[in-house]
Order: sequence, then C-alpha cells, then structure tokens
Amino acid sequence: MHVAAHELVVATAGRGFVDVTAAVNALVVNVDVGVATVFVHHTSASLLIQENADPAVRVDLEAFFARLVKDGDPLFTHTDEGPDDMSAHVRATLTATSLAIPVRRGRLDLGRWQALYLFEHRTRPHERRISVTVVGSARTDR
Repeated sequence: MHVAAHELVVATAGRGFVDVTAAVNALVVNVDVGVATVFVHHTSASLLIQENADPAVRVDLEAFFARLVKDGDPLFTHTDEGPDDMSAHVRATLTATSLAIPVRRGRLDLGRWQALYLFEHRTRPHERRISVTVVGSARTDR
C-alpha cells in the first residue's frame, strides 16, 4: 500500500486557468491503482476537470462566469479586498475545492480530452496552495 501527502504551490497570473495535470501526475507515479485527492486551500480559487484540447472552452467558461457572477455587483456587501472579492467567493462556491481522481498505472486516470485545472477567481496574481493525498497499491512494474 502506498500512501503519500504532497503540497503544491501554484502561481497564477490572475483570473483564469492553470493546468496542474503534469504537476499532480508527477506525484502519483508510484501508484498502480488508487486515488488522488486534490484540495485547494483557498476560498477564492477552485479546481476543475475540463477539456484540454481547445483553449476556447476555457475562454467560454470564463465568459460564462463573468456573466453569471459580476465583479462589483451591488448585491455584495463583502468587498474587503476589492470589487472581485465576493464574486471570487461565489465562483468558488459554484465549482469545487476538492476532487477525488482515480489513478491507474502511475497517472491520473483522466479522459482523453481532460485536464486538471486550478481556476483562479481573483483578478490579481496569487500563489495558491494545493494538497494532494495519494492512496493506492504500489507499482511493481517499474
């Protein structure tokens, strides 16, 4: 049985997507069959599994969220860190802060067109902390 806990620090350029698939794949190479739990430690960022082939998908997702949850909406009273503060929290609420992803033969068992993304909801750059816990049977074919 292989059990490991890892931490990643991911720099973002501001609102948008950062592909963290390769970084997480590097943490599961010792697992034959198992699961990786990925958790982001922030209330204004989230995790998504989404298409990796056409960048327009991520552009369209951001456009959808911009329409759905507007920065500076007068509905929001929590604006301590600026007009994108509460909208970032709402975006994170509508998405996921933790994902369980199957692992097979030392890789995340994602679909052909899937990737794992950190979805930054703030407009300014941030460093985001991600915990990855891996549990599974150890690889013997290496």
